[in-house]
Amino acid sequence: MQKVTASEARKKDAREKIELGGLIVKAGLRYEKRALLLGLLIDAGARIKADNAERTRLSELGAKAFADDA
Repeated sequence: MQKVTASEARKKDAREKIELGGLIVKAGLRYEKRALLLGLLIDAGARIKADNAERTRLSELGAKAFADDA
């Protein structure tokens, strides 16, 4: 039983990572260096923690990008 749970957890983790990678592609950043991508994410993470207006702005930008696909 424990093996099944561990396997399901690994599958869930893999699926989440695939989805997150898809966001990088969707943002048009597929061919950027990993160090740059990580730097962007670290910087954005710090900015959205410090500034609710920035969090809202970026959320709206992302929501629009998802809506444009539909």
